[in-house]
Amino acid sequence: MLEVRQLCKHYGGIKAVDQCSFEVEKGTITALIGPNGAGKTTAFNCISRTVPITSGEIYLDGQRIDMLRPHQITRLGLSRTFQISRNLSDMTVLENIICQAQINGWRDFMKPAMPKAEVDKAMGILDFLGITRIAHEDGANLSYGQKKLMDLAALLMSDPKIILLDEPAGGVNPTLLEEIVSHIRILNKQGLTVLIVEHNMELIMRLSHRVIVMAHGSVIANGSPEEVQKDPKVLDAYLGGVDEEAA
Repeated sequence: MLEVRQLCKHYGGIKAVDQCSFEVEKGTITALIGPNGAGKTTAFNCISRTVPITSGEIYLDGQRIDMLRPHQITRLGLSRTFQISRNLSDMTVLENIICQAQINGWRDFMKPAMPKAEVDKAMGILDFLGITRIAHEDGANLSYGQKKLMDLAALLMSDPKIILLDEPAGGVNPTLLEEIVSHIRILNKQGLTVLIVEHNMELIMRLSHRVIVMAHGSVIANGSPEEVQKDPKVLDAYLGGVDEEAA
């Protein structure tokens, strides 16, 4: 579903992403992991066109998207979250979610700000996530974990085919973590493809079908969770100086 070919993102002399290539198969949960500074979030930013790429190509369902604008990519079925919630704090949770609904042309601007169909859809998503109780809370009043769930709800409002989750479990308590894991699994079983960046290795190893490992801006390993855990290059990237025989 998603193919990244020789992706580069340079900031002057700094190669944040350098000749990075990988694929995400349709219907899978794929993890993108690596040490801090490996280039994972920068790769996400390039894929979603939050930042322009330096060179390379990105394809979604066979269509090249690296020259498109972010809203055009979203319309094609790719949506993402960010490490830090970007909710509009002066709007309610329901309003934050509805504003993520796709606009199908200028005629949509003539409709009510919150059409009943979109309200019903948003409330259905909140019900799925178990947070209907906060629908009318201001975004500024939410806990960190509630903001993570609201971000996921807003993501689903655009009817994506593939979602990119940037540290969805970062900083949340163990109970909420298991809820998020359950939601991701259910969405995947319903046909949604998932690419996830996460530092919780225990979570990644039990959730993912495939694991892609980045270091210094490039992919150094790609395989099943079991294969990646035993790869000497991965151990060396995380631990440093682990020789192959010992690994």
